[in-house]
Amino acid sequence: MRPKIYLFGDSITEMSFDGCDGWGASLVKHFNRTADVVLRGYSGYNTRWALKVLEKVFPASGESPPLAVTVFFGANDACLADRYSGFQHVPIEEYKQNLHSIVSFLKGRWPTTEVILISPPPIDEPMRLLFPFAENKLGLPERTNEAAGNYAKACLAVAAECGVSAVDLWTTMQQIPAWQTACLSDGLHLSETGNKIVFEQVLEALKKKGLSSETLPVDLPRISEIDANDPLKSFQGL
Repeated sequence: MRPKIYLFGDSITEMSFDGCDGWGASLVKHFNRTADVVLRGYSGYNTRWALKVLEKVFPASGESPPLAVTVFFGANDACLADRYSGFQHVPIEEYKQNLHSIVSFLKGRWPTTEVILISPPPIDEPMRLLFPFAENKLGLPERTNEAAGNYAKACLAVAAECGVSAVDLWTTMQQIPAWQTACLSDGLHLSETGNKIVFEQVLEALKKKGLSSETLPVDLPRISEIDANDPLKSFQGL
């Protein structure tokens, strides 16, 4: 069986297979002969809810450990408590503790598995007003870029404290000219460029740990390895 890479997160993870250029779909293409990329994205979830479903999301410890798990939460935790998405809000100190608990669960179950924490992306507040998912009586964005930045910093701090990899989307995306429309499709979710950034950043984090399509073995012989004069010979002993 091929080893696995799990993508665990909220809607930005759930949508990572949308179209041909989603960051999850791009990882599938990159690892298409070496690893299975397993989607575990849950739209609207925060770290509080994620903690409640860990045993349902991930297989028992008796199975082969995955190569890596991306943990991509924070956009919903950072919803403002007094806005229409307040039920998704998680205080920042609890968010940090929840991330610690998620990392502890994963490393406790699979000590060799690489864990990559991904920070929430920046927020384009004016655009969020055009895409409310519920009645917005106050007429205010449910998220702010400042709050997202605070949660991004908290995410990076947890990664450093736990000794795992991190991807700082909040900073990286804002270095792109006109990032509000270049990287985001609705002020929160990713555009084609935004998906490309996540893919490249995750791939870089994996490569730093020695995990890439170049270093991982393929699961079956490539066509170039099959003897045209005796094709079945290549499959002996598999």
